[in-house]
Amino acid sequence: MKRSIAALLLVCTGLLAGALPVQAHHSFAAEFDADKPVTIRGNVTRIAWTNPHVWIYLNVKDEKTGELVNWGFEMGAPHQVRNRGWDRDTLKTGDEIIVEGSLARDGSPRMNARTVTWAATGESLGAASSQNAAQ
Repeated sequence: MKRSIAALLLVCTGLLAGALPVQAHHSFAAEFDADKPVTIRGNVTRIAWTNPHVWIYLNVKDEKTGELVNWGFEMGAPHQVRNRGWDRDTLKTGDEIIVEGSLARDGSPRMNARTVTWAATGESLGAASSQNAAQ
């Protein structure tokens, strides 16, 4: 009897834990290197307004090879990005932008963005970077 009660409690606890929203999240320092700031300029190829982060992708010309490389940059959560003046129509595919942020630790063409500046107008918006939260 004690075993079945313990097993039932264990199953119930597991079900309750699985029903709670997931709160775990990566840290800035685990994926990005604040000591490797980077500025890239390119044309927007894709915009992904997804949780937990908004991602923007750019085609960037590699200075050494001349080839186009598709970079991804992580911004804050959709609600954080909206609080900085963004909406789904702020940026369009093909826009040329300049992004300042920090490189990915694994050397991939990814970065955590701090600011986004439109090449044509010079207008800038914050990207709700998680870098400040890490410090």
